[in-house]
Amino acid sequence: MALPWAFVLLPALFFLSSSVTNLFFSNSSSNGSGGRCSLCPQSPEVSFCPLSPEVSPCSQSPEVPYIVSTTYRTAYHFQPPRNWINDPCGLMYYKGIYHNFYQYNPHCALWCWGDIAWGHSVSTDLVNWIQLEPVIEPDNPSDIDGCWTGSATILSGGQPVILYTGVSRDNCQVQNLLFPKNPSDPYLREWTKAGNNPVIQPVVPGLNRSCFRDPTTGWIGPDGLWRIAVGAQLYSYNAALLYKSEDFLSWTRVDHPLYSHNLSNMWECPDFFAVLPGNNSGLDMSVSIPRGAKHALKMSVGYFDKYLIGVYDLKRDAFVPDTIVDDCRLWLRIDYGDFYASKSFFDSKKGRRIIWGWSQEADCRSDDVAKGWAGIHTIPRTIWLDSDGKQLLQWPVDEIESLRTNEINHQGLELNKGDMFEINGVDTFQADVEIYFELTSINAAEPFNPSWLLDPEKHCCEAGASVHGGIGPFGLVILASNNMDEHTVVHFRVYKSQQKYMILMCSDLRRSSIRPSRYTPAYGGFFELDLAKERKISLRTLIDRSAVESFGGGGRVCITSRVYPAVLADVGRAHMYAFNNGSATVRVPQLSAWTMRNAHVNVENGRSAI
Repeated sequence: MALPWAFVLLPALFFLSSSVTNLFFSNSSSNGSGGRCSLCPQSPEVSFCPLSPEVSPCSQSPEVPYIVSTTYRTAYHFQPPRNWINDPCGLMYYKGIYHNFYQYNPHCALWCWGDIAWGHSVSTDLVNWIQLEPVIEPDNPSDIDGCWTGSATILSGGQPVILYTGVSRDNCQVQNLLFPKNPSDPYLREWTKAGNNPVIQPVVPGLNRSCFRDPTTGWIGPDGLWRIAVGAQLYSYNAALLYKSEDFLSWTRVDHPLYSHNLSNMWECPDFFAVLPGNNSGLDMSVSIPRGAKHALKMSVGYFDKYLIGVYDLKRDAFVPDTIVDDCRLWLRIDYGDFYASKSFFDSKKGRRIIWGWSQEADCRSDDVAKGWAGIHTIPRTIWLDSDGKQLLQWPVDEIESLRTNEINHQGLELNKGDMFEINGVDTFQADVEIYFELTSINAAEPFNPSWLLDPEKHCCEAGASVHGGIGPFGLVILASNNMDEHTVVHFRVYKSQQKYMILMCSDLRRSSIRPSRYTPAYGGFFELDLAKERKISLRTLIDRSAVESFGGGGRVCITSRVYPAVLADVGRAHMYAFNNGSATVRVPQLSAWTMRNAHVNVENGRSAI
């Protein structure tokens, strides 16, 4: 793995919270290898047992490793009390209860072949969670080497079922069915595996039997039969294979895939759902879809969750993208950071579609063993289609605002080149920050190079917060130590293309920690904005100790990051600033921030609550 570059951000002075002052940047590099800044080619399933702490060359103190500090454990993100977690699976709302089933190792904090089960937690508000007993464990020939990702579907009549991937001894991946023992139990504590498992086997010509997994939630097809898609690798291409069933018990493969592409990486965790342009209401895939609706096909591939917008052609029984883009590097992403294997579901309680994903640790396996846990789920997000029908938008569910306290507000700030305004009055390790940046002029926008779309992370490294620009960089500096040797920067730059303006959003972690052996990239993504009509660019950042989620341009670009600053464990206090390092003045008409209280998330005694 190539080590990412770092940059040094040095302030001349530190100032009172009410003052706007100069910020001086340095372009010097440290802790780097001299190569280009790129994303670590790291598989989402990187860890295999044994559990020895010496499994990874992390540099640690001879005393208690700093990473064991509870300050790195999130306060309001979803995670179990201990051990390994990865993909969210059978998400659903059932009889007044939200359910999160998830990939879970009940034995250790590593991903171990043959140990993966389905954890289960329940909630009434998507914020506070109670952990129940695992619902699926590897104990049958069709799943003896692991109960992998799947989905839940609410059938006609209201009964839930689960389809999941099981792995047999010879690494043959098959699809298994699960029923609740007692459908009247709103907590769905016990489930039964179908007697005819596996219900779908990899008997497709040219199919790689070890790359056939992650069935989607079911939907009704043009003939009134149920449909699901399963991620698969065949010959030299990948596909979402299409299956149909009358009763969800017996499945027949359709003679063509839902969609396919000649990608070299397998499509994992596909998701397929309907959306209405400009309408943030969700659509239930188990009923007829209204006219004018489009469909989104999401797949986890190449370390990111990517998606296409198009239509579900009822005559062809296939997904047809609005735009054919051969180079998958240009496909839009659900999230441009540490986010993978997302799953969505229709929330019948509030008529919305909700999505959330897995964010893995960016430390070492030995760290995970030492602290006893690894992985979180992102904050649940409402997801819908923009009014132009081209891009999905996401925003944290409203329920998370119930944790807000100690609100502070600032209006009418003006940030000139080099200015930095300190944000005080909230817990900088647990905060929700909303800020609007207003451009005083768009004439200084630099020209846009379309090749940047192929690798926005690289451009975030080349055009970091230390590099002066025309409009930008401007944004937030968070989790900053007193002398700024540690900090994370979330910022924007504005570019002018031939007919539109392109906004680069970066979450730069290259100086997020002075600790060695952390993965600290610069994440980034672009979005379009009509600055001739709207001069304001919004940024919302949720800070939760080692987790940072940022939403730019009203949710057009979302970036999840994992950070482990020493200041969090050693000092217990950090600084937060709004800044501008571009030539053009940027106004801040509104800045609001809140301390976020702890949520009740899977605490150790939670099992006795139900």
